[in-house]
Amino acid sequence: MRDLLFAAADIWMIAIGFICGVKFIRNHSNWLIGLEWMIMATSGTNFLIYGVTKAGTDSPMYHFAYFLDAFSRSIGFTVILVLGLLQVTHRYKPTKAIEVGAFALAAVLGYFLSEFATEIGTPGKVFFLVMALGVSAYLVYYGQRLWALGEHAHAVWVWIATALNVVVASIYDFWHIPGDDDAHTLFYILALFTWGLAMLVIYRSYIAFDAHNKRLDGARSAGAAVVQGAENA
Repeated sequence: MRDLLFAAADIWMIAIGFICGVKFIRNHSNWLIGLEWMIMATSGTNFLIYGVTKAGTDSPMYHFAYFLDAFSRSIGFTVILVLGLLQVTHRYKPTKAIEVGAFALAAVLGYFLSEFATEIGTPGKVFFLVMALGVSAYLVYYGQRLWALGEHAHAVWVWIATALNVVVASIYDFWHIPGDDDAHTLFYILALFTWGLAMLVIYRSYIAFDAHNKRLDGARSAGAAVVQGAENA
């Protein structure tokens, strides 16, 4: 039963990551969040194969999973996510150099924090937690912005997903769930479900925020046209 729940939670996250990631790029030209969502989906796919095949810690899949996990927990699902959301909250469009630089930094940190995890020890774990709490604080603000727009349902879902993400981040490296096995199956069921939910909630709320911005731009354009017409008359 645990294996089935793990597979279901992982497939859920994989589907959300690939589907919403493609839509972020195709429908909103948001490469930052789109690529990060697909990276997380790729991580989930690798993790699923690793779990199903019962591969050992000497498997390349194990090291790849460790790298992708560090990639997203350090910069991907934190800094890159915030940069992507700033496009609707503050109309900020990062330059290509910033976008490429963010992914390059994530790759470097991902390699460093995964390859030398044992040597780094507790400071690395604390760093992951601090980054998770930082992005969670921004998501609380993001939810407040949605609430102010009248998107109350989206705001509540963002806060729920954020709260669950804080729980997952807090126990990730620091607490073993009572009754869980050595592979932390119960934890990963919770974590994979939470990450999938967060990706879906953020995507749907992004659509609502973007639609609001477009309506506002349309109203401003219409108002400017009326003023221009009056001046010409």
